[in-house]
Amino acid sequence: MKICTSRDGRFSFFGLFESRLLRVKYFSLHVTGGMQDYNYVWASCFEITLELSCCKYPPASQLLQEWENNRESLITLIEKVHIGVAGFVKDSVTGSGLENATISVAGIDHNITTGRFGDFHRLLVPGTYNITAALIGYMPLTINNIIVKEGPATKVNFTLRSTAASATPDTTEVVATASTVALLNLSPGTQSSHQPIQPKDFRHHHFPDMEIFLRRFANEYPNITRLYSLGKSVESRELYVMEISDNPGVHEPGEPEFKYIGNMHGNEVVGRELLLNLIEYLCKNFGTDPEVTDLVRSTRIHLMPSMNPDGYEKAQEGDSISVIGRNNSNNFDLNRNFPDQFVQIADPTQPETIAVMSWMKAYPFVLSANLHGGSLVVNYPFDDDEQGIATYSKSPDDAVFQQIALSYSKENSQMFQGRPCKNIYPNEYFPHGITNGANWYNVPGGMQDWNYLQTNCLEVTIELGCVKYPFEKDLPKFWEQNRRSLIQFMKQVHQGVKGFVLDATDGRGIFNATISVAEINHPVTTYKTGDYWRLLVPGTYKITASAQGYNPLTKNVTVKSEGAVQVNFTLVRSSTNIESKKGKGASTNTDDSSDPTTKEFETLIKDLSAENGLEGLMLRSSSNLALYRYHSYKDLSEFLRGLVMNYPHITNLTNLGHSAEYRQIWSLEISNKPNVSEPEEPKIRFVAGIHGNAPVGTELLLALAEFLCLNYKRNPAVTQLVDRTRIVIVPSLNPDGRERAQEKDCTSKIGQANARDKDLDTDFTNNASQPETKAIIENLIQKQDFSLSVALDGGSVLVTYPYDKPVQTVENKETLKHLASLYANNHPSMHLGQPSCPNKSDENIPGGVMRGAEWHSHLGSMKDYSVTYGHCPEITVYTSCCYFPSATQLPSLWAENKKSLLSMLVEVHKGVHGFVKDKTGKPISNAVIVLNEGIKVHTKEGGHFHVLLAPGVHNINAIADGYQQQHSQVFVHHDAASSVVIVFDTDNQIFGLPRELVVTVSGATMSALVLTACIIWCICSIKSNRHKDGFHRLRQHHDEYEDEIRLMSTGSKKSLLSHEFQDETDTEEETLYSSKH
Repeated sequence: MKICTSRDGRFSFFGLFESRLLRVKYFSLHVTGGMQDYNYVWASCFEITLELSCCKYPPASQLLQEWENNRESLITLIEKVHIGVAGFVKDSVTGSGLENATISVAGIDHNITTGRFGDFHRLLVPGTYNITAALIGYMPLTINNIIVKEGPATKVNFTLRSTAASATPDTTEVVATASTVALLNLSPGTQSSHQPIQPKDFRHHHFPDMEIFLRRFANEYPNITRLYSLGKSVESRELYVMEISDNPGVHEPGEPEFKYIGNMHGNEVVGRELLLNLIEYLCKNFGTDPEVTDLVRSTRIHLMPSMNPDGYEKAQEGDSISVIGRNNSNNFDLNRNFPDQFVQIADPTQPETIAVMSWMKAYPFVLSANLHGGSLVVNYPFDDDEQGIATYSKSPDDAVFQQIALSYSKENSQMFQGRPCKNIYPNEYFPHGITNGANWYNVPGGMQDWNYLQTNCLEVTIELGCVKYPFEKDLPKFWEQNRRSLIQFMKQVHQGVKGFVLDATDGRGIFNATISVAEINHPVTTYKTGDYWRLLVPGTYKITASAQGYNPLTKNVTVKSEGAVQVNFTLVRSSTNIESKKGKGASTNTDDSSDPTTKEFETLIKDLSAENGLEGLMLRSSSNLALYRYHSYKDLSEFLRGLVMNYPHITNLTNLGHSAEYRQIWSLEISNKPNVSEPEEPKIRFVAGIHGNAPVGTELLLALAEFLCLNYKRNPAVTQLVDRTRIVIVPSLNPDGRERAQEKDCTSKIGQANARDKDLDTDFTNNASQPETKAIIENLIQKQDFSLSVALDGGSVLVTYPYDKPVQTVENKETLKHLASLYANNHPSMHLGQPSCPNKSDENIPGGVMRGAEWHSHLGSMKDYSVTYGHCPEITVYTSCCYFPSATQLPSLWAENKKSLLSMLVEVHKGVHGFVKDKTGKPISNAVIVLNEGIKVHTKEGGHFHVLLAPGVHNINAIADGYQQQHSQVFVHHDAASSVVIVFDTDNQIFGLPRELVVTVSGATMSALVLTACIIWCICSIKSNRHKDGFHRLRQHHDEYEDEIRLMSTGSKKSLLSHEFQDETDTEEETLYSSKH
């Protein structure tokens, strides 16, 4: 084996392991553009090239021998990844890992960088080294005399201090195996001689410059920032928001959320620049300035520098009074574009408005300010009134609004004076620099009123100066005037009352509970974990917490001037809830404590339902999927067979039927027990390709299938989901149409129908005519064992829910809409309601969700048939505007839909899980479960049933032949399933009457009948005996009897047997008998 020496002379360890390889090539001198050189120069990876065999493509019979030849060498090479030095580079204040820090070794001209979590691994041969860690914004740190030995890597950790934390470099030598730096421990009241670092970037930032600025700070301060977009403007500029928090991307229960919005009017630019200054100020002072550090640690801050980036690009520097650039690119004033309480807004809702409204609905904001220009005042709700005139329009929280408005104005001395623009508006006066909006002038459709009326957030509008677009040289002055105001206003989010509303039964937070304050007609609601915030001025209040299905609870609370008072409410389920209204045989207290795996899974579902829970799952998952091309029918079939061959224990491939051209319609089941009935587990199906010209759904489902298989037994969350869910994937319902469709045909209908030119989504009827629809109906839908169905289509970006046919009312609408909204809300842009499809740029779909008939009304749809005959809710997801986009878009489409698809696997485990049995414990199959007097499901084999329901209280009626009907209620949580056990008693009614009454009446009737029969029998017996005695005596007097016969035959009236004697009484008979003796 040839051994070469690299530039740093330290590759010789590769020659140490014994090899049977023909050649090892680890430093390419004569191959231009080689991969191993690229790895070494441009990545943190060392790569060598292995020549394994003289024959490039040997016969398969030789593969075993090749494996034997190379096995030990390959394993030994892998082991070498553990030599050298390894460790982490962390922030001295937060302890978080620092990404992209440079690790350099003295005397070796080759550096590497740290990974996402600050981790690094530097391959080195045994020896002694001096190693330095460096990162922009931090003081570099060198650790000397690090000894590297044979075997596992030497552990070396670096803890870097911000450049703001010290004016002199840190020259302290640190022990290699135990390098730590004490964390800065700051409290709000800590006094420090350190002066906060002020921003230095004072210039007007056009959109590209602002974009770079935001990305720069997000990159330099990854531990406290998150840059995200709400959507796009009319001209497709991103609507950026910078989040600043000690735990970015996560809502921490109990921590309030705050937002600033700037540049709503494009030519009012001071707010835009101040928010960029504020980002710089917060980032650079976190960890060193006590005030900033405490604020960032206790508040989740969202800063939106520009709501109208298009208008900004049209505005002109020096503008004081013009309207150039004020409106968006569609020429609409965004601050007259929100739904109003008094006036019907006729203008179409703009993309920027829709994006911001969706944002405000998605986050539990408590306090907000909208930064404007053109005056110098804080304006608070209401902005208009019923008469549409300039008059004081008082909101229920007028005192609170005045308090928070003053918190800003009193820190800005010029604003507080109240006479802002004497040259422009000489008569304008605002006492203490604040004003009621409508009292100043009437603004219908304003954003601050919509915030107050439609969310839990209190918002004011701050006018920052008389000049709307000041010259760049004046920008430092605006920062100096407003910096204290900006900070003090943010602190107001911590005033009033805060706490949690909890369920007394299980201690969990109650989502959407109502917090109301007596004599203030403005309730707020709790967030997902039951946390709430209610801004109030100092005083004593009577506060009530209430929630559907619970007894309300009222407390007397005293609010002080400093800090929010913590008030928790624990609510008991009310008399209308299942605990007291359930039937004799209904119970919700199933005890799973004996099964720790069940408890573990319940915790998993709750964790995945939490904010960013699914992001955590995806980050911990393998996602190395090859989404670079579309699969033809043949490729799709081979792909599915490949999954089954590689993952036989969790997959099963079934042929549901065939298409019109006899292509097979495949169904792939993914489960820990494929093809085995497990009625206690929920079953979900994903169907794509009903329209062959929209194959994106097919590719997404293939990616989902591979993702689940790849991560089974590797990712605990995926493993548990697969173990406890029966997942059925039908990737292509219309393979014939798919074969006709053409890539990059965004609007063509070629391939939409099947080979018989029938749109399959109009053929789901009881008289289905197409083989494809018959296969789905007979083998999937009519089985009635699915809890949820998700169909993927194309042509827009939204989700529709039943019904596609025009109907007056939709049963279970709240649940169907909830499921659709769940998918849309987990999609990065769908929930914004702006598909932005060609020729439909003005399309507005609130929340990205719509009833099918409102989107495209038609009969015979798959989702309508699924709901009506399969008793299974189904939603249809439209994944892209283009029916058949380029394959290059598949990775981004998978990234957009991955979280939403996984959310369906989580959601199918919620709702109500039930078990129906009789008193002996025997499961009752095929019992009818009627929910909310409309939805019907049947119990499966083993008495199990499962139905998805929106969070809240629901009524349950259980019916089974021969048993008493059971009534109960159940409370459904947003993050967990509710369990119900129904125990049937034998039916207590006969012919609709109580069993006791029927039995009593029947017994009495039978007794009467028996008594009557006895009487009749006795009478008959007496008569029979008497007749026998009479005839006996007649025979004794035979001669006399014959004489009587003769007399009768001659018609003598003296005959004893003549007519006149036939109706005589017993007494007369006795007289007759006695006279004959």
